[in-house]
Amino acid sequence: MRFDSELTVRLVVNGAEHTLRLEPRVTLVDALRDRVGLTGTKKGCDRGECGACTVHVEGRRVLACMTLAVMVDGAEITTIEGLAEDGALHPVQEAFLRCDALQCGFCTPGQVMSAVACLAEGHAGSAAEIKEWMSGNLCRCAAYPQIVAAVQAVASAGASASTRVAVPR
Repeated sequence: MRFDSELTVRLVVNGAEHTLRLEPRVTLVDALRDRVGLTGTKKGCDRGECGACTVHVEGRRVLACMTLAVMVDGAEITTIEGLAEDGALHPVQEAFLRCDALQCGFCTPGQVMSAVACLAEGHAGSAAEIKEWMSGNLCRCAAYPQIVAAVQAVASAGASASTRVAVPR
């Protein structure tokens, strides 16, 4: 009896279908970066501790470094590259820029993806709530006050993925 060391995995990433031959041990972050070519999702700690690899799978935030690609076969996956719509930044991306919610930028894709989920889940009612629900995303540059301000700006504007946000400069 022969066992194939690779499996066929179908990933639907940002609306585009990708059929890949992968070893069962390949993580979603590695499949996205190395096989699909989407390098916006960062590989930080590779242990599920920093949140840099946060993506959405079927609308829920997941840590791509802790998710095997075979586990999300056929699922809808959204990465940081999939947030912009018709060339316009997502309101959270705009707010991060205007609130200066980034410094080195390494954690930013994961922070933005987590912030979008935090807003969609209805967990942006206060600064304390935002901090709690975003606590799995670490920023070594300590831009936390600006990140919270960006999420609050979007929440107060009642923005969705298709609306523009006026945030303080």
